[in-house]
Amino acid sequence: MTRALTIEDLYRFEIPSDPSLSPDGDRVAYTLTTQDAANDRAHSSIWEVRAAGGPARRLTRGPADTAPRWSPDGTQLAFLRAGQLHLLPADGGEAVALTTAVRCPAGAGIPVWSPDGTRIAFSGPSARREDTAPVVIDGLGWKADGAGLLGRIRTQVFVVDVDSGEVRRLTGGNPHAGQPAWSPDGTRLAYPAQSGPDGDLAGASAAHVVGVAAGSPAPRRVGPATGIAGAVSWYPDGSALLVVGRTSAGVGHLELLRQPLDGAAPVPLSAALDRNVLPGGPGCPGALPQFHGDTIVFCARDGGAARFYRVDAAGIGEYPLPAGNGVSGCSVAGRAGRAALVVSDTSSFAEIELLALGPDGAGTEPVRLTAHMSRSLPGIALHPFTERLFTVSDGTAVRGMITRAPGTAPGGPLLVDVHGGPHNAWAPHAAPAYPHHQELVSRGWTVLTLDIRGSDGYGEDFYRAAVGAWGEADEQDVLEPVATLIAEGLVDPARIALTGYSYGGYLSCWLSARSGLFATVVAGGAVVDLTTMAGTSAEGRLIATQEIGDPDRLPALSPISHADAVRAPTLILHGGADDTCPAGQAEQWFHALYTRGVPAQLVLYPGSSHLFPLNGRPSHREDYSRRLVDWVTAHTDR
Repeated sequence: MTRALTIEDLYRFEIPSDPSLSPDGDRVAYTLTTQDAANDRAHSSIWEVRAAGGPARRLTRGPADTAPRWSPDGTQLAFLRAGQLHLLPADGGEAVALTTAVRCPAGAGIPVWSPDGTRIAFSGPSARREDTAPVVIDGLGWKADGAGLLGRIRTQVFVVDVDSGEVRRLTGGNPHAGQPAWSPDGTRLAYPAQSGPDGDLAGASAAHVVGVAAGSPAPRRVGPATGIAGAVSWYPDGSALLVVGRTSAGVGHLELLRQPLDGAAPVPLSAALDRNVLPGGPGCPGALPQFHGDTIVFCARDGGAARFYRVDAAGIGEYPLPAGNGVSGCSVAGRAGRAALVVSDTSSFAEIELLALGPDGAGTEPVRLTAHMSRSLPGIALHPFTERLFTVSDGTAVRGMITRAPGTAPGGPLLVDVHGGPHNAWAPHAAPAYPHHQELVSRGWTVLTLDIRGSDGYGEDFYRAAVGAWGEADEQDVLEPVATLIAEGLVDPARIALTGYSYGGYLSCWLSARSGLFATVVAGGAVVDLTTMAGTSAEGRLIATQEIGDPDRLPALSPISHADAVRAPTLILHGGADDTCPAGQAEQWFHALYTRGVPAQLVLYPGSSHLFPLNGRPSHREDYSRRLVDWVTAHTDR
């Protein structure tokens, strides 16, 4: 017997992530995140599965163990436990702390082994801020979502000696230093950091290189000061850096770039693909690019899914994952010719798969190694969706996905959900963040998700299509597909609800002022006032200057300027510790609606950051979904 997913099932979710393939390609270590209902928190521990098959097994007890990384000789596994580095013997035994609160008071970051296995580099905070200490602000970057107030504290690059536990800091100054990468000879580290005298204002960053030996010269920039550098790694022969970035700051695709060490102009490697390279990160699929011989393997989004590609002297090719499957983690064992992937499909949120890369770079069909979905949610069958292409009046093609239970009668209620970003996209596979979709479909609803212009996965022109014109450029990408479904008789025009999170929350508020189509609205993590957003959000400066551009346009493109036109009952859901879209945005919208007599309710989730619907307290995630379902149902009942 099978049954549909319900909201309370989120307490049973088991989500694997961040795989690390042993150097011989025989073992995959990974982080498994489960839900600790008793303590109302996510629980993470390190698990392992063998490439030859067999059941996965737990290696550590948690509750906050993440980022496993094999040593070069495969004898040890480094990982983070509650913010400090630990080492676990590969042949069994207890984990031993490598860094401690005494030597590393602010905590460590993701471990990066040196080629000879004697040292581990990481990027981490330069100091620990006491909760009651004054916060000094004299530049941007003084807060970050999930970390809170930073003041003058910046992430820096550190190296710890594996035998002695001695920790040395290699960088300093104002710029945040990103994750480091060892040179093949182990003498230098490369890392991304802000660049130029006004890097925090311009959003510019570049690759930097620093020597590891004591007394080495200060770090030097090796890329253009006006570009963007995200993830950085080395070519296997040490001749250049591989950078995920752009040659100019601003909104657009990230590319693979070969950056010469002499500072010469970077060489684009992936431009012909016309897809955005995804290095992975919180709330974002993809994985760091890696080398397999002379081939670079990487992820880029195509049509909503993070796909797995390769680039070499012969050009760009795609590995043979089934259509619609998406990748959210990768680890390559070069000499074994294998890659361990985290893959999502239409019936599972995420599983570990093994892909043989092959000597010709072609790859073979991946082999699934884990079964966390069927283990944790036996008998669950997710409702099917149908992809649909809508053509709006200006000729733009907009991809949508329609989720309905088989046998659902036409003329029922519709939930329209707008994604965030604005450069995210709806994946054509299962996702754990939206149990309310499944619950509503079980109740006879239709759910419509749309990749409006600005979405990732459809080329750079589409990616940039709403720059400078939020709301104005993309509103018809929502309104016209809904009108099509009404005209076809699929949904009841009087029972249409609109929701969205982050940018989706912005567009939900915008559309509720621009159209009377929606019977009710649920705005999550919303932006409503772009002017105040610019000075209060951790990302506000770049949104104002790069996504909008013209400061005179900020008021006109702000939903708060059009609140007089809103009539739809509105529920506002917002993280109380959101530093990306500060809670003041939600408070302004509630005040604007309530004082105008619009039925409105604001729910704040104390201590929750912007990404809490993905990784926050289980009780907050359950409450978010349940309130959304109850609100739209109550305001569309007939």
